[in-house]
Amino acid sequence: MPEHIVGTQEEFEAARAELLAEEKKLTRRSDELARKRRRLPWVQVEKDYRFETEGGTKSLADLFDGRSQLLVYHFMFGPPYAAGCPVCSSIADTLDPNAVHLKARDVTLICSSRAPVDKLLAYRERMGWSFDWVSAGAGDFHRDLGFMSTEEELRPFLDGEIPATVSQMAEACGTDVLGYVTEGPGLSCYARSEGAVYRTYVTTARGLEPAMAYYGLLDRTPLGRHEEGEATHWLRRHDEYGT
Repeated sequence: MPEHIVGTQEEFEAARAELLAEEKKLTRRSDELARKRRRLPWVQVEKDYRFETEGGTKSLADLFDGRSQLLVYHFMFGPPYAAGCPVCSSIADTLDPNAVHLKARDVTLICSSRAPVDKLLAYRERMGWSFDWVSAGAGDFHRDLGFMSTEEELRPFLDGEIPATVSQMAEACGTDVLGYVTEGPGLSCYARSEGAVYRTYVTTARGLEPAMAYYGLLDRTPLGRHEEGEATHWLRRHDEYGT
């Protein structure tokens, strides 16, 4: 534990009150951004995407499961992977118990990956999740949203110095660096109205942090995320810590 300022209870309360005012400003700003997010123009999805599911082949509209809103987490699990991305797996740990609460608010939550559905379902069983997981297969669903890249597009990255964390994650997934970074994580949201499906929101990278609950909690601890200078990523699948 690094050295830190030690003060009195009165000094702590004064500093905490000042910080609380800043936190409330951030909360109000977040509420404002949420309103703007909901006001984004909707784009009608006209391409006939098809997915392999436990119940057979389904369309994007079918995945709503009778609700008017659909939230899709694009999980990094490509065809050559032997196991899902550890970071995406940590996100799925957060998503899974929330699915039932989202259903209560007319939202269906699913995960989508490009690996065969049988491989996805076997991994889901290992992890103990229950959300619906579909395979987009060789279709364009992930590609059209920017969550899949070609080797040609990745060449500048592949020809450079590969970060140790990327090699670590590729190995953890049982594939090579190219096989790993071909996939990308993301979140996309859809609405169904009068028989039509609309895309309403898409995000990736740090836009996914609301689904990474552990970071919000770590941000409130004395050491915070404490990731600076670490050669490898600390995240593991939840059944791999301590191994």
